[in-house]
Amino acid sequence: MGKTAGYLEYDRKLGPVRPEEERVRDFEEFHGALGHEEQQIQAARCMDCGIPFCQAGMMIAGMASGCPLHNLVPEVNDLVYRGQMEAAYERLSVTHSFPEFTSRVCPALCEAACTCGLQDEPVATKENEKAVIEYAYVHNLVKEEAPEVRTGKKVAVVGSGPSGLAAAQLLNRRGHLVTVYERRDRVGGLLRYGIPNMKLDKAVIDRRVRLMEEAGVKFVVNADVGNTVSAEELEKEYDSVVLCCGASQPRDIKAPGRDAEGIRFAVDFLSEVTKRLLDSDMKEKPEELAKDKNVIVIGGGDTGNDCVGTCIRLGAKSVTQLEMMPCPSAERLPSNPWPEWPRVLKTDYGQEEAIWKFGEDPRIYKTTVKEFLKDENGKLNGVVLVSLSPERDSKTGRMNMVPVDGTERTVPAELVLIAAGFLGSEKYVTDAFGVETDGRTNVKTEPGAFASSKPGIYTAGDMHRGQSLVVWAISEGRRVAKEVDEALMGYSNL
Repeated sequence: MGKTAGYLEYDRKLGPVRPEEERVRDFEEFHGALGHEEQQIQAARCMDCGIPFCQAGMMIAGMASGCPLHNLVPEVNDLVYRGQMEAAYERLSVTHSFPEFTSRVCPALCEAACTCGLQDEPVATKENEKAVIEYAYVHNLVKEEAPEVRTGKKVAVVGSGPSGLAAAQLLNRRGHLVTVYERRDRVGGLLRYGIPNMKLDKAVIDRRVRLMEEAGVKFVVNADVGNTVSAEELEKEYDSVVLCCGASQPRDIKAPGRDAEGIRFAVDFLSEVTKRLLDSDMKEKPEELAKDKNVIVIGGGDTGNDCVGTCIRLGAKSVTQLEMMPCPSAERLPSNPWPEWPRVLKTDYGQEEAIWKFGEDPRIYKTTVKEFLKDENGKLNGVVLVSLSPERDSKTGRMNMVPVDGTERTVPAELVLIAAGFLGSEKYVTDAFGVETDGRTNVKTEPGAFASSKPGIYTAGDMHRGQSLVVWAISEGRRVAKEVDEALMGYSNL
């Protein structure tokens, strides 16, 4: 696969990135692409390694190693190296529904498990994938053809995020009549409103949705199933219902002063920014949301980083990102060997931009908010921070981060964004369909299956597995489509 000993001849090289001083002025994508020949050289680095962990998608030490979609990574890389881009797209399409999404937002589990990365830098598989799908769009290779024969079976998919879109895509290809219900005003779910435009241009979603519509998938927006649209109505009209509503219950921060004006959940904030941009055709930035404000972001994950980058673009006076856990090591520790997911320090685009603008990393580790402060009008004007220290619980044996007395300090803040993760699916939806949930409020199914406790009702994505990655959601959407198809037809060729 790739060029023999190519990994010894060529260094890893990624596409150009717009400099911070330029990209913070807008919400456009800032990751560029290599030229075709340069991308071929990057694909040439793929080793004939014998055991391609990159496509394994298995759990090691509680973490995913390799691609959950089981993309045929070495084969795709080999075709890119040989310049056979149409064949590379065909090979990628065997396992993948939406390479245009993951090649932009996935943390690249494939690269983390790359054998080349054991001693050197991994193959640039993520950018190879993006080169393939963008070539396919430019050359009109990406098609969603309507099936020649319809089965007469009707399926409702509730939620138009990555799992819902993947399920709808395959079920429609099989010949079922598929309708996707979305409670927001535009299709895309997490892809649309949970990920900023500079990370995933919304036009990328729109072009795929148009193809799916042309192939017969029906999308209904402003349809809040379980609220404005009854579950009973869907159960009566459709042969099967697939719940792909995400894990949309945000985890809150319980501290005195939580009712202060100026404290928001991160995804609500990011959603408003994106909607305002889209409603104005990307011409008006809602700067008043963060301009000249001291911003505290609670949470060190991808969403927290997106908040940092967004607030900088909106003209924040300062941005501080709080992380409860200790700072990760800069390099792999012996306790975290390859091909496990590397638990190492990562500086993402938002943190890079904060370092450029403010001169220092915005992250403060082992720290949380002890109290929110507000003025006489109830508006947030500061927070009391407290340091945390790991302490083992004598009963459970679990390590908890506990406040350290005497470490309190007060900092100014007019905007706090809570990006502390999600707890599970929303109760009004699961109650409406009468499906059982597990201890984390995810829809309960048998291990490895997608059927809920109620006949004809299925689930996939974050609503099924809890908060996770886009690539896992697509994988689950494809798998639930096969299970639904088998139940409806007695067999499946998906």
